[in-house]
Amino acid sequence: MPQRIRTPPKALASSHKLGKASAATPALTPPTSSALEAQPASTSESPAATSPANCGSDEVNSHDGTGVFKLDSYLEPYAASLRGRYSYFRDWYNKLVQTEQSLDAFSRSYEKFGFNRTKTHIIYREWAPGAVTACLIGDFNGWDHRSHLMTKNPYGVWEIAIPHRPDGTPAIPHNTKVKISFTNADGVRFDRVPAWIKRVTQDLNVSPIYDSVYWDPPQAYVWKHPRPPKPTSLRVYEAHVGISTPEPRVGTYNEFTDVTLPYIKSLGYNTIQLMAVMEHAYYASFGYQVTNFFAASSRYGTPEDLKRLIDTAHGLGMTVLLDMVHSHASNNVLDGLNKFDGTDHCYFHEGPRGCHELWNSRLFNYGHHEVLRFLLSNLRFYMEEYQMDGFRFDGVTSMLYKHHGIATGFSGHYDEYFGGAVDEEAVGYLMLANYTLHQLYPDIITVAEDVSGMPALCRPVLEGGVGFDYRLGMATPDMWIKLLKEVRDDDWKMGDITHNLVNRRYQEKTIAYAESHDQALVGDKSLAFWLMDKEMYTNMSDLTERTPIIDRGMALHKLIRLITYGLGGEGYLNFEGNEFGHPEWLDFPREGNNSSFHYARRQFNLIEDKLLRYQYLRNWDAAMHHLESSHPWLASEHNWVSTKHEGDKVVAFERGDLLFIFNFHPTQSFTDYRIGTMWSAPHHIVLNSDAPEFFGHNRLDANQVYNTTPEPWNDRPNYVQVYIPARTCIVLHAK
Repeated sequence: MPQRIRTPPKALASSHKLGKASAATPALTPPTSSALEAQPASTSESPAATSPANCGSDEVNSHDGTGVFKLDSYLEPYAASLRGRYSYFRDWYNKLVQTEQSLDAFSRSYEKFGFNRTKTHIIYREWAPGAVTACLIGDFNGWDHRSHLMTKNPYGVWEIAIPHRPDGTPAIPHNTKVKISFTNADGVRFDRVPAWIKRVTQDLNVSPIYDSVYWDPPQAYVWKHPRPPKPTSLRVYEAHVGISTPEPRVGTYNEFTDVTLPYIKSLGYNTIQLMAVMEHAYYASFGYQVTNFFAASSRYGTPEDLKRLIDTAHGLGMTVLLDMVHSHASNNVLDGLNKFDGTDHCYFHEGPRGCHELWNSRLFNYGHHEVLRFLLSNLRFYMEEYQMDGFRFDGVTSMLYKHHGIATGFSGHYDEYFGGAVDEEAVGYLMLANYTLHQLYPDIITVAEDVSGMPALCRPVLEGGVGFDYRLGMATPDMWIKLLKEVRDDDWKMGDITHNLVNRRYQEKTIAYAESHDQALVGDKSLAFWLMDKEMYTNMSDLTERTPIIDRGMALHKLIRLITYGLGGEGYLNFEGNEFGHPEWLDFPREGNNSSFHYARRQFNLIEDKLLRYQYLRNWDAAMHHLESSHPWLASEHNWVSTKHEGDKVVAFERGDLLFIFNFHPTQSFTDYRIGTMWSAPHHIVLNSDAPEFFGHNRLDANQVYNTTPEPWNDRPNYVQVYIPARTCIVLHAK
């Protein structure tokens, strides 16, 4: 039976394990020192601002959250829940507009909080309601706890204005250490890294604890390139700066800029997703135990180095997404947010609700005014200061539900997405975040890492959705791993494979991937390793024979990636190194491996050696992307699966203006195999996995023309007859 790629909005099942978790608005003129001193930052209890006007206020208040019914009538029984969560968002929206002037101003609070320099002063503000006294200490004052005392307003905000020196230079020199020192009700003193600090550094010769640094370089970075247009076809290269070198050490921003960016561009990707940029004290956490939310990790270089990386990517026409971790925070006290003001909450929920039992981390109180200020401003900071193009939100499933997805399976029944298990405050925050970002940056891209399949997650907030642009297709890699681990090739079900790839929510965009960083971590295996681990260290040279294991592995690696790319979503993602079948897992230096960097690197040297077979998989990856660039099927509305033959192991589908044909059969090749097509013009090969540059057997003529016969076949008005060798895929274009 024919099958449309976009299925009706019914259950979306997934089995993925719960893992770790464009034009910008014009810059605001910073207020003068006296204005800052006279008007402390507003809070939830602050008097109403005199100018509550904000873009979109009438729009927000004219909706009730049930607009999503137009796309999904199955949601109608949950109207009360949808109205309730929209009402929660609307109430917060109106409250913030009233007390903070606008969402724009509120989300720019990094211009008030933390360290900000005016013409005459350095102004420092920090929210710490649980502290009794506070003072600023650092190299600039000899770490004196008496010289720079701070004052506290009724809303828990501490403040100090430090005048410049007589010669006009700031009293706190650039790149010198600072801290805030508190006392509690018992008179106990404790020092903390400022919550809004923009740089922290580590000197392992002194201590593993990170130091906070006042960062205010004399020469600000000058941006050279504007943000590129928002891509309609999202081809994402998921990358980690630190491992982007074959050498056993931490890579740098500058190395990534000079070496890795041109490589990514050459492959045909148009988007880079940067992991582990927000500072994390524990390198082995893969960046998911964030300690300092406004600080770009110093282990890779300076903030200016990161800006150069992003600027260079923009110059190459690539957008840059930041892996944004707002789902939880490190439980570090001395260099994190935990117990920041001496209490067990402050930015987090109090008691057990504020702790994630599996991740050993802290959970934000998304229902608090100042926490919203911190998180929304964090997003704006990276958009403005670093010119990011969007965010991939980590651990969204953990945010959406009070059970955080722990020991919970999602069958796809709508009852699972509404009711008491849903964390209304977290959903409200995500709606606020997406609405604010999309109002201020029309070309922004936001991606949700959600395994649950919550309905309307990727629909606009004004419809009643949560507002993301894409969700990650997290069930797909599980499907491939399960097949490779548990099912003989002869028993693969073509109908099951295609169903799993097309089973996504109608009109909610999905980013497809065959494997991401989750499948590369220590204890797991990449697809290449599942396919060829027995011979990857002995038979990946062209000087060795083509063994059945290598032949099968190379062939299936290509087929798996293209069918996922072709059917699985409206975007495609690859984790760096997987494009060429990286041979080893990823394991960061830690106590359990004697702090070794051996597996904390990507061996790009393997594709530089022309005697090794990794180059063929790299060639295939590039060919897929360049084909999608010239025939952008990801953004196409035309999608049709016409063939799913279980005995022959053949799948055929139309996507965009291309006809994809796959033969997964281990041994059987087919001559004059009939494939239905909507196009009557002659068909030509535009991609062929059997070509020698892709480690194929060169059994197909690249210049072959397939004439159509105007007779119906498999619900298509025409058909072509093709030769498709075993474990081969071809893509045809009619012209």
